[in-house]
Amino acid sequence: MSKRLTLLSLCLGLFLAQTDTTAVNLALPAIGESLHGSLADLQWVIDAYNVAFAALLLTGGTLGDRFGRRRLFRCGIAVFVAGSLACALAPGTGVLVAARAMQGAGGALAIPQSLALLAVVFPGRRERNRAMAAWSTVTGVALASGPVLGGFLVERAGWPAIFWLNVPVGLAALGLTFAVPESADGRPRGIDVPGQLLAVLFLGALTYAAVQTGVVPGVVAVLAGAAFVLVERRERAMLPLALLRRGQLRVAAVVALCMTFGMYGFLLLASLHLQQVRHADPLHAGLQLLPLPAMVVLGSPLTGRLVNRIGPRPAMAAGMTLMGGGLTAFALAGPTAPLPYLEVVFAVLGAGLALNTGPVVNVAVSAVSPDRAGLAAGVVNLARMFGAALGVAVLGVALAAAGLRAALAIGAAVELAGALVAWFGVQSRERKAAEVDTAGLDESAPSSSAENAKSSR
Repeated sequence: MSKRLTLLSLCLGLFLAQTDTTAVNLALPAIGESLHGSLADLQWVIDAYNVAFAALLLTGGTLGDRFGRRRLFRCGIAVFVAGSLACALAPGTGVLVAARAMQGAGGALAIPQSLALLAVVFPGRRERNRAMAAWSTVTGVALASGPVLGGFLVERAGWPAIFWLNVPVGLAALGLTFAVPESADGRPRGIDVPGQLLAVLFLGALTYAAVQTGVVPGVVAVLAGAAFVLVERRERAMLPLALLRRGQLRVAAVVALCMTFGMYGFLLLASLHLQQVRHADPLHAGLQLLPLPAMVVLGSPLTGRLVNRIGPRPAMAAGMTLMGGGLTAFALAGPTAPLPYLEVVFAVLGAGLALNTGPVVNVAVSAVSPDRAGLAAGVVNLARMFGAALGVAVLGVALAAAGLRAALAIGAAVELAGALVAWFGVQSRERKAAEVDTAGLDESAPSSSAENAKSSR
């Protein structure tokens, strides 16, 4: 019984963060009208969350290893709920953006713990697979229900209702944590304070430079990025750079960044287009977007079977191509495209997302030794959120400067570039064999395969 309650608590925390991310997009026009916000303000409503989540994600996992994963899960949910309250009560866009950053920080603390706790609570392979299946199902349900739920709440009760809903769900997740066992790493990594501060400065300045098209923040971002690279060359860094210099992890991170760049940027564009240009109310806009998450929910299990047969490379390349093709089709049709045409485009985008989301994480985790799997997953998730922040910033600016078609074309180009990276960068099943990247480990000790090779000469 305690295991079921633990799983329910962790899934509620996941549902909280995932649903909020997709639901807020449908509320953007209402937020802009209510708080008199500009397009740049609306971009920051989305990106404040993405930047905070991305910048604190790796440190969130480290804090859980050191101070206890249940404790950090509770702290993360509590911070997320407090941020939701601040969002609901925000009198202006400045407070709302700050509160969204608070939500992102809470998500960065809580979400890494949920996966780690699942591994601890469900040690057996069969029961862990079942728990992971439930965890993944919640992700799909949250993605599918977010636009419809967000549209319904905005239409019936106003945009603050999206954030008010987080309060009872978050409190329920907190209440159920009494069943969650505490766990921590016996040998946790040190907390990289300089690296963390530079990561926040780099991501924040780069996003600000993209949204505001400013030179000074761009220079700050470059300097902070260079300093981050220098700092992370240390032995106990937050992000061991050796982990990215070789193997498939770097490829997976680039593909993940390209994927979310186009997809999160598209969600911003689609929400504004459906409500401001096509004059759909929030609920109908959410229903019109439904083919996208529906295809993700339906396609993800099929993708797992497909990857087992043919490997991740064809699935990832096909997924990125479908996403790029969908954005291209939307751009070619323009703002006057008939709704049935758009529904097909949204379904194509969802199919592409389903083909790529699972395999890209699988490639990253399989590229490293087992004791680095959690860090590899964190790197890919960081790349995903970084891509999301950049996509919202860049495509929003392109929309304001050159219109919908230009913004969609940029998104399509990035997705198609990701398809090329996936096809030429991901190893085929034949090449992969049993190769495992040990980047970040002690390279002075020869591997067993290397020793065997030497002895056979």
